[in-house]
Amino acid sequence: MSDLIAALDIGGTKTTLVIEDLGGQRLLEVTEPSTQWDAEPPEPAAEWIAGLLARHCPSGSRIVSLAFGAQGINRDDVGAALAAQLEARGYPTRAVNDASLIVAAAGFERGIGVISGTGAIAVGADAEGRFMAAGGWGWVIGDEGGGAALVREAVRAALYANDGGEPDDGLLGALIRDFGVADAERLTRVVNDEPTMDNWAPHAPAVFAAADAGSPLAQKVIADGAHALAALVGQLRNRGAVGSDIVVAGSVIVNQPRLLGGFRAAIEAVGGYSVHVLTAPPVEGAVLLARRAATAQH
Repeated sequence: MSDLIAALDIGGTKTTLVIEDLGGQRLLEVTEPSTQWDAEPPEPAAEWIAGLLARHCPSGSRIVSLAFGAQGINRDDVGAALAAQLEARGYPTRAVNDASLIVAAAGFERGIGVISGTGAIAVGADAEGRFMAAGGWGWVIGDEGGGAALVREAVRAALYANDGGEPDDGLLGALIRDFGVADAERLTRVVNDEPTMDNWAPHAPAVFAAADAGSPLAQKVIADGAHALAALVGQLRNRGAVGSDIVVAGSVIVNQPRLLGGFRAAIEAVGGYSVHVLTAPPVEGAVLLARRAATAQH
């Protein structure tokens, strides 16, 4: 019977599974929808993972080390309970929050991960390895620096200026065109009638385009978002997060130089950190965790 390691990145919409042998040869990499995934309660969550492994694990083999990052593991006790359930099923397990994978995926043992995609969150750990997070409240009340929140703040700024009788500096017109409406009043309706990340976040590129075209309002929204992301790092540091490396990931900060540049500048003003852009898929962090655990066992 061959010994294998398994790694998972379980996100809100999709799950990536990687299986390798102990020599590092990749035997399988597959992505499936995260249908019905929930990290709690632990027993059905463990059954969900065990079922995925059973469908894809090669016959005549066994998983000697399983590591995964999953949406919903927001406290250490949630990860521990899930790991215990999987270990009872024969899978030696390391379970972390899915955002925690990006530091490992970049090759660092410790550090702070900052994600700016549809939403925004920063994660880290203290000297004892206890997980901590800042941000990630959701697009309605938080997630500053994420795509949906940038649109939210851009709409607020543009409408406030319009109510004050200020001429459009380009941001309001860009939003009106991108949402496909006729005027400011209809913009308020189309944004409020469907207050979802799926309605808001896809319009973030219009905010960046307006900034690049010279809109001071759009530029300020983006600068404020960058500073908000940097502030999350400060909050984690104040709570004892260790590591001098910051790894950034997510479709917005990776693909929008203006936001990344603003974040870098804000971090440089604080000092003591190096900022790295993640180039590997986050699941590679789970692969590294699983491989480390397998090496320790042997």
